Amino acid sequence: MTSVPVRSVDLDACEISWFSALCSDDYAFLGVSDGALRSSFEHCSEIVKKAEAFGFRNILCPSSYQVGQDTLNFVAACAPITERINLLAAIRCGEMQPIMLARTVATLDHMLKGRLTLNVISSDFPGEVADSAYRYRRSHEVVQILRQAWTRETIDHDGEIYQFKGVSTEPARPYQQNGGPLLYFGGYSPDALELCGAQCDVYLMWPEPKEQLTERMRAVHARAEAHGRVLDYGLRVHMIVRDTEQEARDYAEHLVSRLDDEYGKLIRERAHDSISLGVSHQARARELADQFGYVERHLWTGIGRARSGCGAAIVGSTDQVLSEIEAYRKMGIRAFIFSGYPHLDEAEHFGRKVLPHLKTCSLPHEYGRVPKQTPPTPLGVGERR
Repeated sequence: MTSVPVRSVDLDACEISWFSALCSDDYAFLGVSDGALRSSFEHCSEIVKKAEAFGFRNILCPSSYQVGQDTLNFVAACAPITERINLLAAIRCGEMQPIMLARTVATLDHMLKGRLTLNVISSDFPGEVADSAYRYRRSHEVVQILRQAWTRETIDHDGEIYQFKGVSTEPARPYQQNGGPLLYFGGYSPDALELCGAQCDVYLMWPEPKEQLTERMRAVHARAEAHGRVLDYGLRVHMIVRDTEQEARDYAEHLVSRLDDEYGKLIRERAHDSISLGVSHQARARELADQFGYVERHLWTGIGRARSGCGAAIVGSTDQVLSEIEAYRKMGIRAFIFSGYPHLDEAEHFGRKVLPHLKTCSLPHEYGRVPKQTPPTPLGVGERR
């Protein structure tokens, strides 16, 4: 029995994703810069290729104004060098005029032949400090416009921020059918839950004790239910897996052994989400942790000492990690986005030790979004007008 009703209730598999560190977020020792792990295209694309080789089904490509890769350009460049893995592109709503964003998404989705998924984010633009409620209203309108572009003949929108009438959707029709690319979303405020409940497909959570995750799922489900919808749920969490629990715990300590906490604070504060409600919950988990940083036996909060956003890791042996994943799956979590430091090495640890024991899937395929043949879209095999 899942914690709340979930859309993929009968799914006996889960979507296992990895993370490509596009935004200056790869370390051998947390808080110690290493030029070999800079967010160059060569390094970040190697993470994508390794994740695909090990069998991860999706990979999160984040967005932030830090030295690294622009998300949508990076995803486009990965299309010809990958064949099976989905790419979860973060889109900051309002950065691009919404109809042109819809066209960009259609281009990428055709390049990837339906392997595009989208992570909707609403954080401030560089140099901007906007009211949170306004940012979520803007995101809500952007997503409404995207959904029209993917499901209707014309875009007709009369909102507070955007107004369009009778705009043809032909240039914006994606490769995926039956609703277009899946929308993943994470946010903690009431406005965020409303946006997700009304518009998105997969609600992503950051790591907290399981009781808090269950409470969060119930709050999100209530908003979705008010719109006559049922969602799926995901967990974004770091991973440290070794042959034994002690080896994994030792590596966790190794990872922060050179961390200067003042510098770690600077790393946290430079992120665009550093003052968000979700980040405050990650900080609260660190406060509740024991002297070694564990808020649950296998949930270590030390990552958050030098990282904004997702700030904890599952730490343990192969069997322990598998047990944790199964416990989350029984709660109703169907999408997992894992990562680890350094990302190439930890993808291999997880890919060899854990992934072969998991039944995995691609949620866009499970949702029936990806056609078996090229669709009759203007960029596919449809009539050219």
